[in-house]
Amino acid sequence: MPLVVIVTLLLLKHIPATAGLPLARAAGVVAFGYAAFLALRLVQGEEAVQLDGWSELRPSMVEYFACYGAAALSVVLMSAVIVIGGTKAVDPTQMLAAFAASLLLGAGAVGIGLGGLFAKVRWNNATLEHRNAFGKQTILAWSDVRSVRPNWRGIAITTHDQRQVTFSQFHSGAAQLAKHATNRARRNSETATKAFATL
Repeated sequence: MPLVVIVTLLLLKHIPATAGLPLARAAGVVAFGYAAFLALRLVQGEEAVQLDGWSELRPSMVEYFACYGAAALSVVLMSAVIVIGGTKAVDPTQMLAAFAASLLLGAGAVGIGLGGLFAKVRWNNATLEHRNAFGKQTILAWSDVRSVRPNWRGIAITTHDQRQVTFSQFHSGAAQLAKHATNRARRNSETATKAFATL
């Protein structure tokens, strides 16, 4: 994905309508951000935190970097739009592009914060608990888990009655939880199959 974004930005640099935009610099920012992402992934913890009989996911450095980095870059771009736009004449296309990029980065930071940094996920041998950033709690019994699948928001654990918990694959301990949930889903499926066969 980052490679596609970088190539797209470099191709847009050669189109007359967007040639005046600082797309080469944007491609450099994307490349730097991806390099930082890979470096932070190397130091990410793979084990969940153990606390009072519960295993708990924790946000990783990748998510902190993405959230606060995007927020800071959004503020810088918006400040540039306000300061430069109010002091001298600038190409309107550049101003609109900077404004749009600032809004997108800000929305991304909010999304990462709400979906990852401020959500709590923990589990024990009986249940899985998820509390979102607004305090809404979802509790799933492991015996009800039907499937574990990746989606655009992370990894989704779904029950037979379509209740769902989704968590970020970048959390420390995410692989451990996904493996545990997959084993439970497989075991539940085998139990259901055996019960159906005996009827």
